[in-house]
Amino acid sequence: MAAIISEKVNRTVAALSGAILMVLTGILTLDKGLEHVDFNTIGVLIGMMLFVSVIKNSGLFEYIAIWTAKKTKGDPWKIMIYFMIVTAVLSAVLDNVTTVLLIGPMTIVVTQLLGVNPIPFLMTQILASNIGGTSTLIGDPPNIMIGSAAGLSFLDFLTHLGPVVIVILTVTIICFKFIYGNKLVVDDAARETIMNLDEKKSIQDRSLLKKSIIMIIFTLVGFVFHSNLGIESCVVAITSAVIMLLIGKQDVDEIFASIEWSTIFFFVGLFIVVGGLVESGVIGSLAELIINATEGHIVATTMIILWLSAIISAFLDNIPFVATLIPLILTMQASGIDVTPLWWATSLGACLGGNGSLIGASANVVLAGVSEKHGHPITFGYFIKIGFPLMILSVIISTAYLLIVF
Repeated sequence: MAAIISEKVNRTVAALSGAILMVLTGILTLDKGLEHVDFNTIGVLIGMMLFVSVIKNSGLFEYIAIWTAKKTKGDPWKIMIYFMIVTAVLSAVLDNVTTVLLIGPMTIVVTQLLGVNPIPFLMTQILASNIGGTSTLIGDPPNIMIGSAAGLSFLDFLTHLGPVVIVILTVTIICFKFIYGNKLVVDDAARETIMNLDEKKSIQDRSLLKKSIIMIIFTLVGFVFHSNLGIESCVVAITSAVIMLLIGKQDVDEIFASIEWSTIFFFVGLFIVVGGLVESGVIGSLAELIINATEGHIVATTMIILWLSAIISAFLDNIPFVATLIPLILTMQASGIDVTPLWWATSLGACLGGNGSLIGASANVVLAGVSEKHGHPITFGYFIKIGFPLMILSVIISTAYLLIVF
């Protein structure tokens, strides 16, 4: 865990090394270690990566970006709002890293045409991606892990976290109006350039586009009703991916090569490491410590987990932290505590906490890389100045929500 957090060793190598050490030292047998791997989470990640890799070849995402910019008639503030909303929605139905990789380059193009600094636009999209990803089962890897461990469906996440996410996104947009609103000024020539763009030219494969839209709808329906159908969420993701591979008529080797295999193996290694912590009794001791500290008071425990998750996730990778929390919460559940609020506190804290710093979430690092590649570096200090206060505000809203609802 220390190697993963310090980032001095590649996180995948660190996770797999930790997993091997758990087996070599006898803490776990290989079979026991594999029992701790959450293959539902692994399946959802692989399925959605394949699914998106096929769809993006249609040009759908570029079409959405240009269409959105034209709908605002080239008004930079409206473009910023629209792109935030599009980013949040896509991050809810895809995953936030994929979303920013698709929207980021288009944002660079649009801001170049407008003659404005892209950093404010990219900053708002980073925050929107983490906020939007909080609202659904598949929006952010921690949610996939939580949903699988707690038996929570896509609809559970949407109904419990959707309302507070909408409030947080609305408040964040209002805050950005004061931060950036008056600084976004463009001339009429730049607006006209935007209006002359033809979004239809971004469509690379019309047949694939139609198939993609239909499959996105069916996939969302599958995620919403998978618990009613008695199937795991990974079955929905992999089924959608297989169908797209069959009907998409794309280069299958190229699609499989686009999967982030290092991320997949990172998860496998991490699950085994955390399994070792469970088997050795470390997780049980931590659970007992928190229960004793809060005297089993569910409200106090919920607040501790929410704020601890947010602050830690602002500066460290939220995936290993959530992987450690899950068995801890399950241990509390086994002791007779109603842990329902704790699952939502973990999700809100871990996902929203990613907005606290530049290294708080993978989407932050990815989009900052896109910005720097085009000559507009986003510094750690600048990000914290904008992101950390807004992250704290979002957690305050989440605190009020959890206290009211639970």
